[in-house]
Amino acid sequence: MFTAACIFILVQQGHITLNDKLLSFYEPDYLNGLHFYKGKDYSCDLKISDLLCQTSGLADIYEEGRNSVKKQAVISDTFLTFDKNIALTKETGAHFPPNYKNNAHYADINYHILGDIIEKVTKCPLERVFEKYIFSKLNMTKTYLPVSEKEYIPVVYYGDKQLYRPQFIMCSKAGGGCITSTGDLMIFIQAFFHGELFDKKVLDSKRYGKLQLSMFPICYGSGYMRIKMGGFSTSFLGRGDLIGHSGSTGSFAFYYPDKELFFAGDFNQMKYPALPVRFVMQLAALN
Repeated sequence: MFTAACIFILVQQGHITLNDKLLSFYEPDYLNGLHFYKGKDYSCDLKISDLLCQTSGLADIYEEGRNSVKKQAVISDTFLTFDKNIALTKETGAHFPPNYKNNAHYADINYHILGDIIEKVTKCPLERVFEKYIFSKLNMTKTYLPVSEKEYIPVVYYGDKQLYRPQFIMCSKAGGGCITSTGDLMIFIQAFFHGELFDKKVLDSKRYGKLQLSMFPICYGSGYMRIKMGGFSTSFLGRGDLIGHSGSTGSFAFYYPDKELFFAGDFNQMKYPALPVRFVMQLAALN
């Protein structure tokens, strides 16, 4: 959501539009083969909005495959360059054409590319852009994108296994590599949805795509997740929607507009990605 916020800010400043194609930022030869589906290369058709809303159809190398990035990260600390992420995505077939029907497929590569575009447009490293547009503006003094092992990088857990993965976290950047506190996360989630960082009209509340079955019942919109509270899939826990995000290490920040409630926290657990979503749904239903 930090990355999405910066994209919205750059749109508002007139530097980019959500309809800009990746061809505006990369050479065709670099993109070719990134999105290949049923014999057709859609790479040069991809738009910023496709990445933002997770409707590009690109594969998620973090979760998919026998040697997924997540599995490798559990085994050992690994730094993947942006070019390596692109190369691995090219080796893994896309799931559907860009912006196809009501489909969405969560893939970190979408946000890695957005982060790279932010750096190209601003001519600044992403950590400085985040600091300027978000952290300083909101006085989030305990939040940063780490760029050195000299900075504090906490351990995470996979089940009972304690993992110290500074290289992996540092290469995650736009895909969720921030270090923050619960208090700062609460400040951010409120600012994101209350329009303190950008005009909240840019958030398209009607455009949501259903994510892959493994993430059911989560849908994805303009840089954030949506969970409908009143359906069969959520055991009719309440009315309205939960909107926000959860992370691969168990962090979460959600807004429940129907009751004007905000939730932020962290389980620090990689093994059970559904845990924070279920927890917040239950909290929202209690209030």
